[in-house]
Amino acid sequence: MSAPAAILCVSALGKRYADTVAVADVSFAVGRNEIVGLLGPNGAGKTTTINMILGLLAPDAGSIHIDGVDLARERERALARTNFAAVYAPLPGNLTVEQNLRCFGLLYEVPQLAARIEALLEQFDLRHFRHVRCGLLSSGEQTRASLAKALLNAPRLLLLDEPTASLDPATAQELRRTIRAIATRGDGGILWTSHNMLEVEAVCDRVLLLSHGRILLQGDPRTLPGAHGADSLEALFIRVAREPLSFAGGTA
Repeated sequence: MSAPAAILCVSALGKRYADTVAVADVSFAVGRNEIVGLLGPNGAGKTTTINMILGLLAPDAGSIHIDGVDLARERERALARTNFAAVYAPLPGNLTVEQNLRCFGLLYEVPQLAARIEALLEQFDLRHFRHVRCGLLSSGEQTRASLAKALLNAPRLLLLDEPTASLDPATAQELRRTIRAIATRGDGGILWTSHNMLEVEAVCDRVLLLSHGRILLQGDPRTLPGAHGADSLEALFIRVAREPLSFAGGTA
């Protein structure tokens, strides 16, 4: 993938905690209008990788470019092109939906903020909840509010960490359709993490299987399992988690 077409370029990324290697020589890209799944068992290095992309952790090695901007050299410019949502990171519960969107919009210096908030309230069917404190919303409503916040600055790179966890199947399906539409119609890309392999197959254009801090396999989630003799993406995921060395260096 050429650099101009990539929203996110991660090159030879590394992170170590004392004698523990959390991430080792990880390289990948997320293209425009592409949803890439970052998969792996707990402790594989997913959260560390995401935290480095979000600028919360400094890598020990490698580089991160967001929409062509070097995160290490131009942190503010790079992060202005990024946003994040996760079901385990809800918005402040003592603020209403509208207050949350306004506060985060001011932080991101969103132009014409009032109009942008109205558009997002409409897009995520939150108009009737605008004056409701986020702590009183249902799980599905909180997730929609978090996504509205994540899109305030029209990010080129959207990071979604387990965005549908704890949602009922109908709400999760609706949310996946919304996110798929956002990726298709916009000019950015999405990095998605999930332990729901059926969801990953339905949403992601490409997946990266991470284990012990390294990307061991990558490819189309619908064809990758068969290429490695597995019946499903979930079966391949389990095999990689249990026997990572047998897949070292593999791609598809």
